[in-house]
Amino acid sequence: MAKHISLTPATQMLKAHKVAFTEHPYEYLEHGGALHSAEVLGFDPFMVVKTLVMQDQDAKPLLVLMHGNCKVSTKNLARQIGAKSVEPCLPEVANRHSGYLVGGTSPFATRRQMPVYIEATILELPKILINGGRRGYLVGLDPQVCVALLAAQAVQCALTD
Repeated sequence: MAKHISLTPATQMLKAHKVAFTEHPYEYLEHGGALHSAEVLGFDPFMVVKTLVMQDQDAKPLLVLMHGNCKVSTKNLARQIGAKSVEPCLPEVANRHSGYLVGGTSPFATRRQMPVYIEATILELPKILINGGRRGYLVGLDPQVCVALLAAQAVQCALTD
């Protein structure tokens, strides 16, 4: 039986750009986050990348791709991108910007074009798992795809828990 590829705006974009990816569906847990998905799928949470919708002092949205077991230093991020401040968007605002539900936010094919910032150490990994555009669904791919398709800029703003 052919493996069913979940059709989301994200996977459609990846397929349109002929990006090789693997699919990793899992049982979604409300507020379980990247640590939950890493645990149930048996991956190192450092490899599972969360997509965070944040905004600067002018409420301009931006995406931050961060290791599943790290937090974002908003101070360091703001300094590196030349913003006065950066803070997470409220879930309903994040949903509006991305076109995805929080917990299922993919950086690919967002409703609104936003600058994407990726923690530099993610780019050193051979493969990452990142949301495929719905809750309980990750795709595995080369992190360089984030640079190629999203023009993601490397930043250093990880805080380990």
